[in-house]
Amino acid sequence: MKTVKLLDREFRVSIPAEKIDKAITEMAEKMNKDLAGKNPMFICILNGSFMFASDLMKQITVENAEITFMRLTSYEGMGTTGKVKKLMGFTEDLKDRTVVILEDIIDTGITMENTLAQIEEYKAKEILVATMLFKPDALKRDIKIDYVGLDIPNDFIVGRGLDYDGIGRNLPDVYTVID
Repeated sequence: MKTVKLLDREFRVSIPAEKIDKAITEMAEKMNKDLAGKNPMFICILNGSFMFASDLMKQITVENAEITFMRLTSYEGMGTTGKVKKLMGFTEDLKDRTVVILEDIIDTGITMENTLAQIEEYKAKEILVATMLFKPDALKRDIKIDYVGLDIPNDFIVGRGLDYDGIGRNLPDVYTVID
């Protein structure tokens, strides 16, 4: 079993990169069909979603697709603070556009609920949500997720853009904390 030590914690591989790549490819294929002719604007939620967004966008073949970035934070250490802070917004016009929010992981749904509320103010034609990873057992908000890469257990994970106090985002696999 492949393990890694990050700061004061040990983690073991729980999702190999190949499985994540396959899920992202399947998501891109579905999006390419669903978004054809819609001139979509993808919004990557930083920092965690940068790897997911990069992997996905390489496979998006929809004409006139664009991407922008929004930086939010709600985590400290291994837990959510329950409060979402916007650290960086975007300047693109979303009025009457199809918007696809790209998130690395949806667990409680608090960050996504906040993000949706902010983006609704821009009068988009439709707002879709895509997440690389989803923790259905952790969800506390009533949000619609249009595209899910993989459902996972309610464990603390790192890798593939997800971090532990800023460390571990660069790992190509996803790792679960060892208690």
